[in-house]
Amino acid sequence: MIVSKTFAPGLFQDKVALITGGGTGIGRVTAHMLVHLGGKVAICGRRPDKLEAAVAELGAIAGPDKVFAQPCDIREPEQITALVDGILAKHGRIDFLVNNAGGQFPAPAEQISARGFEAVVRNNLLGTWNVTREVATRAMMKQKPQGGRILNVIAQIFRGFPGMVHTGAARAGVENMTMTLAIEWVQYDILVNAIAPGVIKSSGTDRYPPELLELQRTKTPLKRLGTEEEVAENILFMLSPAAAFMTGSTLYLDGGARLWGENWGIPERK
Repeated sequence: MIVSKTFAPGLFQDKVALITGGGTGIGRVTAHMLVHLGGKVAICGRRPDKLEAAVAELGAIAGPDKVFAQPCDIREPEQITALVDGILAKHGRIDFLVNNAGGQFPAPAEQISARGFEAVVRNNLLGTWNVTREVATRAMMKQKPQGGRILNVIAQIFRGFPGMVHTGAARAGVENMTMTLAIEWVQYDILVNAIAPGVIKSSGTDRYPPELLELQRTKTPLKRLGTEEEVAENILFMLSPAAAFMTGSTLYLDGGARLWGENWGIPERK
């Protein structure tokens, strides 16, 4: 069992949270902590086997009535509609949306094909928008004055994103969307924020070359990588009553990396 070391049991009693990419990594850890604090969770992802494993874990903690899972590719709007249909049929509402699903690959910009760039933007930007719009219009806008919270998991893009221009562009789009929707949707009592993790030791970064992760560790002032649990705890903070006066904000969780260090070597000119 993965539990919060910061928040009191019952904090999210009977609140319903949808976590995209909830079968693995940061999404899975966040789901664990939410159910431990009394919440009901819905998770989605593209891999049924990962979802089944996560449901077994979460159901053992909270009971099957508090857990919903359904395969969903967030690039496909009709699959998102079916997902929201299922959540509303089971839980009747959605209080929190954690847009955690995404994917990218490290590569110099000149080596990224048009198709590769489009695939990452379609997933990380368009997919996030597709889920956000469906959840807001189908659930949160109808729940006033309770409204809801939307939390977008982006990335440390403070000084651009050399080595992953595709996801840097997509995540920057999500950050701007966060600010825009915070203003447009405040009338519905919906708070929209983002969290920008630095390099996190997770199932996602396990696929990256070890030397790249070590470089990022040395270029982080705290001289270590972040953990999935640290990101999840901060997601819970931004969903909690403590952040009730926060909207349109991005919380950087990067060990100070946005302020210092060289994350991309520049060759000498000949």
